[in-house]
Amino acid sequence: MSEHQPTPDTSPDTSPDTSPDTSPDTILRLINGYWSTGILGAAAEHRVFTHLENGADSAAELARRAQISERGAQTLLDGLVSIGLTTLARGSYRNTAAASAYLVAGRPADLSALARLKLTHMGKLAALPEVVRAGGPVSDPATEVADNPHWGEVVPAIAAQSVPAAAVAADVLHLAEAGPLSILDIGGGSGIYSATWLERNPAARATQLDWEPINAIARRLLAERGLSDRFTCIDGDFHTTDFGRGTYDVALYSHIAHQEGPEDNVAVFTRLKDALKPGGALVVCDYVVDDDRAGPAFPLLFASEMLLKSQQGGTWRRADYHAWLTKAGFGDITFHAAPPATLVIAR
Repeated sequence: MSEHQPTPDTSPDTSPDTSPDTSPDTILRLINGYWSTGILGAAAEHRVFTHLENGADSAAELARRAQISERGAQTLLDGLVSIGLTTLARGSYRNTAAASAYLVAGRPADLSALARLKLTHMGKLAALPEVVRAGGPVSDPATEVADNPHWGEVVPAIAAQSVPAAAVAADVLHLAEAGPLSILDIGGGSGIYSATWLERNPAARATQLDWEPINAIARRLLAERGLSDRFTCIDGDFHTTDFGRGTYDVALYSHIAHQEGPEDNVAVFTRLKDALKPGGALVVCDYVVDDDRAGPAFPLLFASEMLLKSQQGGTWRRADYHAWLTKAGFGDITFHAAPPATLVIAR
């Protein structure tokens, strides 16, 4: 070797790898993920997306319309650009397509109330490490009771998230052309499915079974839409209230399976099979995970909420639903995308 050739450096490289896949950026974003919830909840509280939709394209103009500080307006806009809900081009801010569809007041699928609600839930996540250790809630959640006053806030807030799925189900079942139909909605909450389906089919009638305070919320929604004459409520707990036999053309079980255990779901599916007319359809809507549990992302993440809040709930696999529905007596079972949810239709 020439005396002028450099000696190869064989010492280990201890400098941090900052390539896109290994930089700390992703980890820091996740650690500080609560900022996204905070920015989105605050923006919803001050109707930022509605003001942007109506032309408030600068921090100064947003501050004026929302009656907030200009510094605060700029901070919200910066954060919304960061999380992909607002764009900035040539000095003007605009809503993204998703923000325009789902965060503007008055839109059918407006999720602003849910964003504000989730802002109040962030502190509860501090208990998650202990909940993971215990395998369930470490204190009595006392949520699933009829007289809990939080239903008045929660039920309307979560209604909008069901609007897209209700529309998909209506299309899959061809409800608009189905003529006279009798519909049973178990635990129907706000009544958004009944409202959507009755608007599609003027010959249909719907019955919702839920606790009395929640049915009162649904009655108001259906009345606002001029559908009260075709909407009936049964006050009660669906675990114990009789569904009848051979009465309904369509039954709905939306976002309930995730809070129930396997045996309870089979029991309800069996009773719903009995309540349907021959050839009737059961529509199950929920956050369903793939059989290998590799996705989709939102249902996988939602499982943590069930661990935190329910004694035996979870986000169940397609194979679970297929097995439960088969055991309940259904033979024709199909799955339909309604992101982030999945529709399971059984006959």
